[in-house]
Amino acid sequence: MRVKKKTVLICFLIAFIMVGYLFFAAITQAADSNTVSSTVVTDKSVPTASAPSVVVSNSDVCKSAAAASVQTQVLGVATGITITDKNCERLKLSRSLYAMGMKVAAVSALCGDPRVFDAMWMAGTPCPFMGQIGDDAKVSWRKNEELIPGESEVGAIITNNNLETASKKEAEKIKKAKEKKKRKDKSKPEKRPFDAEKVKVWATPLGILSLLLLL
Repeated sequence: MRVKKKTVLICFLIAFIMVGYLFFAAITQAADSNTVSSTVVTDKSVPTASAPSVVVSNSDVCKSAAAASVQTQVLGVATGITITDKNCERLKLSRSLYAMGMKVAAVSALCGDPRVFDAMWMAGTPCPFMGQIGDDAKVSWRKNEELIPGESEVGAIITNNNLETASKKEAEKIKKAKEKKKRKDKSKPEKRPFDAEKVKVWATPLGILSLLLLL
């Protein structure tokens, strides 16, 4: 009985070792078959430059936003700015002045635009000038053409007319100066021409007489 027990124990131990070996071999083979070869690629390019988001949240502000970006293989640049609308500001200022009862001041604020200036002039109601309105303002604008808004068609016409008027006045001044000079020349007495022969005839006797008197 003891021999049989030993034989059974040895067989069981051998079987256990065989099963363990087979199990270990199966695990090793599965690990070898699951190995994946991979190649790591490094990206050396410059990140893309993204334009910033510029937002103007207040709707009562005469500003707009603009953004831009430039990307090269070496450098990327992105920027954003806000742009002020001068015409929008002029309209808001004029409305505020009109709402406060300052109608002439509201019109004057709009007259900073050359289109409004030309329209007012063509309508026969020129823009106010230093407290003057109507024909008085028109005369003052003609005298102070440098204060007219740039790119005004009426301003260009006024400038040309002033230049023509100035050239005419200058021509008249030159003409009057010439006429005045002629009058002066006529009023002066005429000089008698110098007669050298007569001087010689009278000089000799007078010289002899003066010598005799001295002696």
